[in-house]
Amino acid sequence: MNALVIYDSKFGNTEQIARVIANTLSESGQARAVRVDPTQPVDFQGVDLLILGCPTQGWRPTPAMQTFLGNVSPKSQKAMVVACFDTRFSKPRWMTGSAARVMDKKLRGIGVLPALPPESFFVDKTEGPLVSGELERAAKWARVLREKIEAPHLAVG
Repeated sequence: MNALVIYDSKFGNTEQIARVIANTLSESGQARAVRVDPTQPVDFQGVDLLILGCPTQGWRPTPAMQTFLGNVSPKSQKAMVVACFDTRFSKPRWMTGSAARVMDKKLRGIGVLPALPPESFFVDKTEGPLVSGELERAAKWARVLREKIEAPHLAVG
């Protein structure tokens, strides 16, 4: 497995989650976490798992992630499994929104079906820190995702 975690992070919380996910996935293949840069094209060559994550800002992804998503084509995602996560406050989603849900909807709109439902990891305050236990939960989510990839006959989009 070759996994690429593309993330945006303002205060470092989402970056922590992205790195835990990449480190967990690297236990059974290659995995790296890179900060989104909409001015630089991403080389998806050899990537079979793409994970997108960013903080929720104004009920949606960050501007950098929105720009990145605007440049994603179904052709570039054809052979990849995709999943999305965000960081946000631990309040009802209708109060905070969810960047992961917006990213998931955008991907579905271009014909890319994420492997798992979008996932949210929680912060205590705008600048953090992450709620206790969220790094462990991110590692568990990555293991579930890895298991889903390794057993594709069980995968449902």
